[in-house]
Amino acid sequence: MVKLEQRLNIKALSAADRPREKLITHGRRHLSDAELMAILLRSGNSQENAVELGQRILCGYKNDLYDAGNASVNELCKFKGVGEAKALTIIAALELGRRRRACAEPLSKSISCSKDIFELLLPAFADLEHEEFWVLTLNRANVVTGRFMVSKGGMTGTIADPKIIFKMALERNAAYLILAHNHPSGNMAPSEQDIRITKNLVLAGEMLEIQVLDHLIITNLGYYSLSDEGIM
Repeated sequence: MVKLEQRLNIKALSAADRPREKLITHGRRHLSDAELMAILLRSGNSQENAVELGQRILCGYKNDLYDAGNASVNELCKFKGVGEAKALTIIAALELGRRRRACAEPLSKSISCSKDIFELLLPAFADLEHEEFWVLTLNRANVVTGRFMVSKGGMTGTIADPKIIFKMALERNAAYLILAHNHPSGNMAPSEQDIRITKNLVLAGEMLEIQVLDHLIITNLGYYSLSDEGIM
């Protein structure tokens, strides 16, 4: 019968089953989410090895890495065996994954519909608890030439300064602009202020011969296109 201490110790596992050795030998894609989590944790607790602790943490978020990526330090520290250092390591790793995804889409992407805009910008807005206002600049072939965060606000609003927006557009020799901001509340409906800002920016763009094609309101679950809804 295997002793409890042996079962709990990852070193007691065969080399092929140890997460670090498995990653080195077989590559990252051969590891489960719990095994990758175990590498971050480095150790378990008196009752679980690191893999088992990783499994329990993931189960706490219904095995959804998206939800786990929103976890706070205090939430993670509620799991036995997770202190502040381990919690910070997990949060940093998941945030790097989110940022990697945000950089994955090439700026040379051609925009043909509002869904293209949503897919390009969602990684930048994912998991945010505050509002941000972003702008895409496009050339005459509808190819994205720039992606910029214009402003960062609180949970209920941010500022879209026309001077900053069109300065960026002119520096990129943009033919078209696409506007986007997020609603952390999850409500995709535009506010009166959202509509007013959009119409003001459309008028400003007409004076500079830079057409504003769309304004998207983005949430984690979907988006609202002012152009698709005929509000532009």
